Amino acid sequence: MQVDLRSRWQIRDVEIPTRLVLAPMAGVSVQAFRRQGRRYGAGLVCSEMVSCAGLHHGNERTLGYLRISADERPLAVQIFGSEPGVMAEAARMVEDAGADLVDVNFGCPVKKVTKTGAGATLLEDPSRACAVVAAVVDAVSVPVTVKMRRGLANGSRACLELGPRLVEAGAESLTLHPRSARQMYTGEADHSLTAELVARVDVPVVASGDVTSRERAQAILATTGAAAVMVGRAAQGNPWALREILEADAAPPSREEVVAELLLFIRETVRELGERRATGFLKKFYGWYLGRGRFPRPFKQELVQLETLDEVEARLLAAAPGAAEVLARLEAEVTRPEAEDDVVLDLPISIYGGG
Repeated sequence: MQVDLRSRWQIRDVEIPTRLVLAPMAGVSVQAFRRQGRRYGAGLVCSEMVSCAGLHHGNERTLGYLRISADERPLAVQIFGSEPGVMAEAARMVEDAGADLVDVNFGCPVKKVTKTGAGATLLEDPSRACAVVAAVVDAVSVPVTVKMRRGLANGSRACLELGPRLVEAGAESLTLHPRSARQMYTGEADHSLTAELVARVDVPVVASGDVTSRERAQAILATTGAAAVMVGRAAQGNPWALREILEADAAPPSREEVVAELLLFIRETVRELGERRATGFLKKFYGWYLGRGRFPRPFKQELVQLETLDEVEARLLAAAPGAAEVLARLEAEVTRPEAEDDVVLDLPISIYGGG
């Protein structure tokens, strides 16, 4: 049975307009990325991981401000750490910034996170994991959600034992990426585990992992009973993936549309981060946008080597002159948040320093 991907669903009192969730991705999920995702149909968008220790100590390299504007809501801000009190403090800060949901990361497999006892490590420390969730739930009035992997080791079923306990601790929704931390992003996501988790809890479950097409999204929802699917790497530099999942007859973008959307993303990222920070941050996006057979590979390498964003913009427009008209239309349609409408929280974006 086909699921209506454009149907609404809820996490407690937060209404989400589609069954697509845009994943939190370190060094990717800046405001410009999230707002773009909402335009292309993501019902819920998420910030990248924010270190609770960084908030508490105030000693991390700051990439920029976390800004929350009306057109990206509903928004989840994801925090990570292993100390319940410090996580509670971080949760209060992001609620004050205007987050609709506080998401707790129990899934990150990266060593610099797991070696601190945070991320996926907490899947094997259920007492501490539950204490963290309970502390965050007590600290905020917005719903608290948790994103997790299946466990640390290949074949682990830790998520199935921990999931119900996290719900008892107050989690209002769970997201499962059914790969092990050891797998990182290799192999396939085992969504039979997602179906088992859905059967064990009475809160919405979001299925994450290998959601790359409309057919795959529909199959995962139909076989697991999950409330929604989470799209991650497929949407990097490719917001059209969201539209193609939502709409059966969605057309692929033209070269002009690709260039126009990239140029808008560049301009919005500069507005958010400032040109100096944005220049380095954006380089990885060129390949994501221009790949998939859209432009020759050497063209991406040429852009990466350009010194200024003005040069990048000029080269893109030379390659696709018709993009200028598309860009003008996009800029007329996209409402930029006024400075006074943004809720600004002065905090380190992540331990990755934005990429």
